[in-house]
Amino acid sequence: MSEHSAPGGGRAGAARRLDVYDTTLRDGAQQEGLTLSVHDKLQIAGHLDALGVGFVEGGWPGAIPRDTEFFARAAKELTLQRAVLAAFGATRRPGARAAADPQVRALLDSEAPVVTLVAKSDARHVTRALRTTPEENLAMVADTVGFLRAQGRRVFLDAEHYFDGHLADPGYALEVVRTAAEAGAEVVVLCDTNGGMLPPQVGEVVAATAAATGALLGIHAHNDSGCAVANSLAALQAGAVHVQGTLNGYGERTGNADLLTIVADLELKLGVPALPAGALREATRIAHAVSEITNVPPAARAPYYGSSAFAHKAGLHASAIRVDPDLYQHVDPQLVGNDMRMLVSDMAGRASIELKGRELGVDLGDDRDLLSRVTDRVKADEAAGYTYEAADASFELLLREHVDGRRPSYFDVESWRIIIESPAQGVRVSEATVKVHAGGRRIIATGEGNGPVNALDAALREALLPAYPELADLELVDFKVRILDASHGTDAVTRVLIETTDGRRSWTTVGVGPNLVEASWEAMVDGLTYGLLSAGVARR
Repeated sequence: MSEHSAPGGGRAGAARRLDVYDTTLRDGAQQEGLTLSVHDKLQIAGHLDALGVGFVEGGWPGAIPRDTEFFARAAKELTLQRAVLAAFGATRRPGARAAADPQVRALLDSEAPVVTLVAKSDARHVTRALRTTPEENLAMVADTVGFLRAQGRRVFLDAEHYFDGHLADPGYALEVVRTAAEAGAEVVVLCDTNGGMLPPQVGEVVAATAAATGALLGIHAHNDSGCAVANSLAALQAGAVHVQGTLNGYGERTGNADLLTIVADLELKLGVPALPAGALREATRIAHAVSEITNVPPAARAPYYGSSAFAHKAGLHASAIRVDPDLYQHVDPQLVGNDMRMLVSDMAGRASIELKGRELGVDLGDDRDLLSRVTDRVKADEAAGYTYEAADASFELLLREHVDGRRPSYFDVESWRIIIESPAQGVRVSEATVKVHAGGRRIIATGEGNGPVNALDAALREALLPAYPELADLELVDFKVRILDASHGTDAVTRVLIETTDGRRSWTTVGVGPNLVEASWEAMVDGLTYGLLSAGVARR
């Protein structure tokens, strides 16, 4: 929570409240293929607290056993410095009393200082889904909010399907908001549950609801129309004081509003402080840290924090950026903890190559002939199937080859071969033999693996470890294969990208060949070479 100038609609300089409320651990976890353990949720909560959100919604205690365990452990293990923990639940059942409803009692047992209740605000859902009367639904809202307030809890109310309900029966939707506010709900959050609204609709409905009820309003948007962030901003500009979303836009179907994009837009575009001072610079780091926990690859094209958010490929862009980076960037990437990246491809010009060289620490100076040679080489390689925009390590080796007159090398390859034994019964085994010169001697080594690339990796390491024990720290962590010119069938060109790590950082190399094994060998040799080079190892 923070005090700041209103996003819109208020007098200049007027301070008002803004709640930034994260629901990654509950609504975001409903994303297809995303499963969070209690340990995962505790870790993510810590990252959200470091980001500086006002509220972290931990889940639905009493309804989901894992969430009940989360709140029990959070009370003992989780120390939040900035955020307040919220428990999510529903209003009491029809015909019951809130004080006697087991799920309402579970919200109290969670010990969360904030309870967020979901309630129907569309009369059609009340009669068809809840199977009760509109009057009883209002009584459920009033009774549950009032009971929890009497127990000392802060209460937010999520008005489910509010925008659809307001279009169908605005009188009833408004009555739900009034009832919740009069019962003591601190904020009534208007939910675009189906995600089908557009910004003008959202702005009109929020403004009309605020004028008719006087309640403090929030926004909870889904992205089914591709407008979740825009709808959230429209709601805030129309008078909402509370915004809900998820990290990385996680959520059911097409996801929830991406909270990082919202707060970046508020702070960098509208001048509205949404997080503690300086916290936005942690956005990229935290987005990627949470991606590691969820095991969902970070969205490269995500605004602000995506790896491609400030990546430039066209030569025209690079020429302008060389003069002034702001000419092709809407904000300074460092404001969100990101970096500008130059992509090298067949679209690159000399300016792209020069800027990428600077980024990689290879000084190309003002040597126009050198830049032209590298540019021509890149274009020729890309025509042959290489891709350097995804393989910075291979590109740095190429640059050093042109600058120094020879490619960095720690060993000389004499030959290699693969034998694959496939018995009628039993386990298939691949065996590789490599012959290399390293450490002043000729070495022949053999390795076995569950495939030809694994066998080659084992054999090469066996040969090189005596001369370069540093290779023991390097590990292949990702392997991608792309068949080029697939119309040629088994005669098609193969491209392989290999990611290697030393435990502290990782790098990607590319290999291209007439088959998987040759392409993999090239990428693998580049990966090991770059690892030794970046570690400052001298050739032995």
